Amino acid sequence: MEAKAQATETARNSRRSAQGTVTSAGMNKSIGVRVERVVKHPKYNKYIRRHSKFIVHDEENAANVGDIVDIAECRPLSKTKRWRLLSVVKTAVDDGGAL
Repeated sequence: MEAKAQATETARNSRRSAQGTVTSAGMNKSIGVRVERVVKHPKYNKYIRRHSKFIVHDEENAANVGDIVDIAECRPLSKTKRWRLLSVVKTAVDDGGAL
């Protein structure tokens, strides 16, 4: 039984993780996160910014739009949710809506 628990823990720790910016927080227990990466163009050797958007499970509704968050891959939670929120790294600056 202990070997099975250790194998499960190893599998959980080997899942992908990423850091991104919250773009949508209007859903209950879900957020949209944009993850950017830099890739090198094979022909022109120029670095290009690419992005992916993930729907992330946020159990406590802790993240807001503009926050930098850590996310990790998990089992399918719904049709589109395959990631969960690990932590909020940096909160967005809120100016109170002043013009």
